[in-house]
Amino acid sequence: MARNKFDVDERLESPFRWKHLKRAGKYIARHKYKMLAALLLSALASVASLFIPKITQWVLDEAVPNRDTAMIGRMALMFVGVIALSIVFTTIRSRMMAHVSQRIIHDIRSDLFAHLQKLPFSYYDSRPAGKILVRVINYVNSVSDILSNGIINMILEIINLVFIVVFMYSTNATLATVIIAGLPVFVCIIILIKPRQRRAWQNQSNKNSNYNAYLAESIDGVRVSQLFDRQEVNISIMERLADACRQAWLRAIRISNTVWLSSETMTQLVLTFLYIAGVYWMGGGKMVSFGIILAMGQYVSRFWQPITNLANIYNSFVNNIAYLERIFETMDEPVVVDDVPDAEELPPITGEVSFRDVTFAYEENVNVLEHMDLHVRAGESVALVGPTGAGKSTVINLLCRFYNLNGGRILLGCADGTEHDISRVTLHSLRSQLGIMMQDSFIFSGTLMDNIRYGRLDD
Repeated sequence: MARNKFDVDERLESPFRWKHLKRAGKYIARHKYKMLAALLLSALASVASLFIPKITQWVLDEAVPNRDTAMIGRMALMFVGVIALSIVFTTIRSRMMAHVSQRIIHDIRSDLFAHLQKLPFSYYDSRPAGKILVRVINYVNSVSDILSNGIINMILEIINLVFIVVFMYSTNATLATVIIAGLPVFVCIIILIKPRQRRAWQNQSNKNSNYNAYLAESIDGVRVSQLFDRQEVNISIMERLADACRQAWLRAIRISNTVWLSSETMTQLVLTFLYIAGVYWMGGGKMVSFGIILAMGQYVSRFWQPITNLANIYNSFVNNIAYLERIFETMDEPVVVDDVPDAEELPPITGEVSFRDVTFAYEENVNVLEHMDLHVRAGESVALVGPTGAGKSTVINLLCRFYNLNGGRILLGCADGTEHDISRVTLHSLRSQLGIMMQDSFIFSGTLMDNIRYGRLDD
């Protein structure tokens, strides 16, 4: 990947493919039993609530005309029971899914962090730290909800739709047909909006990443900024990035709200046609019972509410696809500096070092070292002197195998009289025998002793 700055949008190396969702399924599968239990509880609560319009119809068409107070009392108890059952099941389901969501966050973040620990210096050289940080924190938080609650809610709303259609047709088939007549139009609107919506949220993801990258860079370099009195310049840059982030978010929201607006408009249109059909279209103008019209009116909202919910889930799904792409892009970064298949343990070294015809470049076709030869005997002290950019630090980085060579070999002399190519030994056996005083020191959180023992916790 080319070098990336805080104000340069990242480009996905590969477009989204459905295999990404299949790959995300492994995190869901670890909690499948809890998710199935939550789905069952939600389905029971939803099906029970569908009896509320029926209860209304029975009361208005039978209990009220017959002045059957006993039936009204039974219906009232049933009404309360349905609501109580829905509350209990929904509460249990919410607690279960909160646990599942946090476990998914933990699993994805652990895998992502573990992979980041293995990536070479070249990966971190090519992008600001803030753009990496936003993937581990913000994107994982966002994706976890759609992988847990999003999938459960999608299945649940589909089940709701099936049962609602059954209840509607069992009440009045002709009015039920009127209610679902607007569905094909709504589906066409979704298909037209989808490509624009995904591009808009990818752009918003880029702008948010740029903002976080500059924020992290500014905080990390605040001492230098104050030394050169750059506060006003930094504020202007931050305002520009924040404005770009705001504009991208507003554009994405405008497109996403089109789905919600279409659903709400369709609901009101269908409700209007339902009342017209109920009064004039049934039996040559003969009015159906008031209870049926009222019950079907309630089913209109109950039918289009799952449609609206599915549209919202779809919105969230499209939004989070952009984040999922970024997460898997990071996980798919190749670990180019790693143990070769037949790597050996490096025996105790003596300190003898040989660079033989070494060539190296950080960027393609821009060599920092060319055909370099260097031999340092055991116990000998050598100082590398030169201007900035001459390659002094590069020599040490290559000796520690933080980067792979473009050509040549680096050999270390061992106590048993042999020489070993550092590219053919394990990284652990190599680096555990090296001691380095870094050019730029970094103090980790904790005590001074914690920092001294950082590389040897067992000492």
